[in-house]
Amino acid sequence: MCGIAGFIDAGFGRDSGMELLSRMLETIGHRGPDSRGLWNEGPVFLGHNRLSIIDLSDEANQPFSDGELHLVFNGEIYNYIELREELISLGQEFRTSSDTEVLIKSYRQWGTECVERFVGMWAFALWDSRSEQLFCSRDRFGIKPFYYISNGERFCFASEYKPLKKTDLFSNELNINQIYRGLQLGWLNYKDESYFSCIKILPAAHNLLITKGRIKIWRYWDVDVTRKSSLGFEEKKEEFKRLFLQSIRQHSRSDVVLASCLSGGLDSSAIVSAAARLNSKNVFKTFTIYYDGDGEVDEREFANAVIEDNSNVEPYFYSPRETEIEEALHDVIHYFDVPIAGSAPISRHFLMRMIREHDIKVVLDGQGSDEYLAGYRHTAPRYLADVISRLHPGKYMKTLSVIRQNEGLAFGNVMDVIAKSFLHLFLNEEQIANLEYRKGIFLPLNNQSIVRLKKQKGSRVDEFLYHLLFDTKLNSLLHTEDRNSMAYSIEARVPFLDHRLVEFGFTLSNDDRYHMGVSKYILREGLKDLLPDKVYNRKDKKGFVTPGETKWLRGPLRHYLGEMKQADYDFLHMDRVRSLIAEYESGSNKDVRLIWRLMTLHIWLKKNI
Repeated sequence: MCGIAGFIDAGFGRDSGMELLSRMLETIGHRGPDSRGLWNEGPVFLGHNRLSIIDLSDEANQPFSDGELHLVFNGEIYNYIELREELISLGQEFRTSSDTEVLIKSYRQWGTECVERFVGMWAFALWDSRSEQLFCSRDRFGIKPFYYISNGERFCFASEYKPLKKTDLFSNELNINQIYRGLQLGWLNYKDESYFSCIKILPAAHNLLITKGRIKIWRYWDVDVTRKSSLGFEEKKEEFKRLFLQSIRQHSRSDVVLASCLSGGLDSSAIVSAAARLNSKNVFKTFTIYYDGDGEVDEREFANAVIEDNSNVEPYFYSPRETEIEEALHDVIHYFDVPIAGSAPISRHFLMRMIREHDIKVVLDGQGSDEYLAGYRHTAPRYLADVISRLHPGKYMKTLSVIRQNEGLAFGNVMDVIAKSFLHLFLNEEQIANLEYRKGIFLPLNNQSIVRLKKQKGSRVDEFLYHLLFDTKLNSLLHTEDRNSMAYSIEARVPFLDHRLVEFGFTLSNDDRYHMGVSKYILREGLKDLLPDKVYNRKDKKGFVTPGETKWLRGPLRHYLGEMKQADYDFLHMDRVRSLIAEYESGSNKDVRLIWRLMTLHIWLKKNI
């Protein structure tokens, strides 16, 4: 895991270019404290900060050169051992045992199609001096970030915004549409758009090739939501478990100590239980955040159930203090490069800090399964819409009854689920997203649609999950995962995002994933023997949550409310913003999430504009 940066610019000589590259890398030194490397050939400058995980020798440092090929790479290729063996059989020779060399040799053997063979997470730039082309790629889900600015024959790239701000290609002109999406929808990015007009994002599952100032971008992988499995449910359970354990084994490859986050939810509990048993001869450390006090968020009872089931687990817990919250908020906004949409990233900030204090460099984490296994409550109205569209009223009423019972819904909440299910009969995901966006009470919307979601041919549930995975939800979660972990020089691995597991997940029926109101059904049933009963039987969903925006905005962060009322932003209806804050100060909590987003936007703008 590392930080990369570089540029193509004929206006720089070697000395001036190396000086700029050094300043770019300095801004992301937290991503790779173990070594720093710079390389130059003509107008091409490549830089790398290394966090050593696989092959700790200096031979594996980057930029990594192999003849006329030169590479900077952030991520891990988990199937590098299998690929290395195949490449050797094809005549390739190796001088290291690193996945970096496997990547560069794969390009030599298969060209740009090499990425289709990788299992892993990556963002890289590879200069081929023979063809004078820079080949860049990002993994299938965008686990690792890649930002760039292009201006004719000048091009620069980096793992974060910060290095790009050191170049004269950067302009601080805001992307107002992304600011609106962040406020209204909570998205930290969208497709190729960032918070600055000049900074573009290489989307997940895309390659970029730049040749003499001309950029070609193409998608190299996608999920087919219409291809469904013919297996029976028992066979599907076995296949899911096989693929999951295969992913855990490959994600556990490391030349440094491996640990895991543990929230007490289904995902992290499954990961810890599997990893601890697969590494039963070694101590396996887990890390959990909780909030102490009456009525606070405390999931230790579920985490402890996992710990009691696995004798080699060595647990660590931390409860953040209220006096730490404001400083953590500023740290998170700094490392994120964007305003944060909720308070949950602060919990993960404390989690990663605790992990680093125990000298851990690699952790497993549970991001990704909700997005293709129907883990969110918002699945329910889509599922019910699919049921009613197939004219199964009995199944509709029975499922609704179970949902009401499992979630303890009041009559009004049940009616809301019913209304939304019928709404989804007539509106697709793009229309729903734009409808949600237009709920804003303080944005000059002009009735425009600023969300574009490609229609999928599968069920409503399939379409919802597809866009969660690629367009709406997961992008922001992975941004959070990357920035919080790399702030403390930690590599966070997400085994639920093995693409083979995801592809299998989309071959499942609606009922395989969301069965009679029970979310992630295939995961619960397929991994039942790994999970403690207390976790297996959980129906609620929390994750690494916090006491909430409400408590902190009325506590250590309340002084920002006054600051926001004094601010004046021409892209917002400030009279409405002030009215919103006044209602909150008078005791209303209904718009607390919007106020939180306004606050973090305000703090971010003060730091960046």
